[in-house]
Amino acid sequence: MGKVIAIDGPSGAGKGTIAKLLAGKLGFSYLDTGALYRAVALALREKGINPEDRDEKLKNTLSVTDVSFKNGTIFLNGRDVSEEIRTTEIGHYSSVFSARKIVRDFLLEIQRNASLNADLVAEGRDMTTVVFPDAWKKFYLDASVEERAKRRYLQLKEKGINITESEARKDVVERDARDSGRDIAPLRKADDAALIDSSSITIDEVLENIMKVVRTSH
Repeated sequence: MGKVIAIDGPSGAGKGTIAKLLAGKLGFSYLDTGALYRAVALALREKGINPEDRDEKLKNTLSVTDVSFKNGTIFLNGRDVSEEIRTTEIGHYSSVFSARKIVRDFLLEIQRNASLNADLVAEGRDMTTVVFPDAWKKFYLDASVEERAKRRYLQLKEKGINITESEARKDVVERDARDSGRDIAPLRKADDAALIDSSSITIDEVLENIMKVVRTSH
């Protein structure tokens, strides 16, 4: 198993951007776990499955579902769905379905296997607490609701998705409630994770703060 740098945090904290930059800087592989959950949500929705459906119905679809993340591209049953999964609708369903134990169990081994033959930067909601509890380095990246909502708004506008700032804020607040309030693997800061608040510092400053911790490691 390779070295794992695990990064958790709420929606819009900048985990994806930082994880990619960090992986590039260190020569590690990058694992976007959010993309995995979005791909599963897409698979379930394409089969007409709703969040309130029974586990058995989800299990039937998951048993014939193959999800993988390679070189920045997310594949669903061999199909590149990197763009399809980035809609607000799939973002919503990925957050809702991620509260289901059967979905989390399905993706747990896929995520852990990513570190078997490579050093890895993994970001998500439960990387430091559940997926990689023994990670080499752990970080919790946070930012204020206002800052995260602003980032979410700009990100979606850039993709051509029509959304208002108030809708972006509502989306962030609702995700926070779901991610932190779920019974299974809720979003929380691991006791041994270094906390970095990115509300008022640049991406470069966040990266430098993380690198300081990494450089002092043995």
